[in-house]
Amino acid sequence: MMQVFPAAMFSILFYHMAAVASMAMENEVLVVGRFSGERLETNGVPPGWQRNNLGDNSKIAIDGEKEDYFLHILCVNDYIALGKKISFDVHKFPYLSWRWKASRLPEGGDIRNRETDEQAGQVYVVFPKFPSPVNTRSVGYIWDSQAPAGLSGTSTAYSNMKYVVLQSGSAKLNQWISEARNVYDDYQKLFQEEPPKVGGVMLYINTQHSKSSAEIFYADIFFSSSPPVSLGKYAKRLISASR
Repeated sequence: MMQVFPAAMFSILFYHMAAVASMAMENEVLVVGRFSGERLETNGVPPGWQRNNLGDNSKIAIDGEKEDYFLHILCVNDYIALGKKISFDVHKFPYLSWRWKASRLPEGGDIRNRETDEQAGQVYVVFPKFPSPVNTRSVGYIWDSQAPAGLSGTSTAYSNMKYVVLQSGSAKLNQWISEARNVYDDYQKLFQEEPPKVGGVMLYINTQHSKSSAEIFYADIFFSSSPPVSLGKYAKRLISASR
């Protein structure tokens, strides 16, 4: 299978979409994806999202445990990109928070090498920059099979794609992990420039190099103007303790 790198997916998912998806704003929070009570649309994605073609053995679903809903992505010898086009000033809403749970990692995945660059968990914040998509920047947050947590660098496939490895290996498989990043600060450190407006968020998963499979769950993806710990009851509902 020919790989379509996320750089190309930016064009497919964002620049051919007709309108910016609406985002719920509550208590200085911009909600990207809560998935609570949602159903997949006829194209097989949550409302407001776009995706590439899905392989026969891969799947996207919205599942739930009691009152907790989440996005479930299974990737079997495939690459899957889910994108939501949004637009806002990241200086005003710098904090990105989400929960994720990996249950299966690609065999031998390692972001440091192009031949093994595949991960179960990839969350990209996309910054369109003219002329797009050639100059479009992105900051990615990664759950890698082998690269160590804390590593940051530049994609081997696309020089304007930077990343930070947040989780590594299988030690925390099947556990909900809460993440929070200051995207504004990360962008400045990684690109050494002021960021343009955010243009979208993309969730990416790929296993086509190893011809293996990976599985990831996402919940409660949102941007906020203040650190999540300062958002009181709203944050407690959105980002519960790791399970």
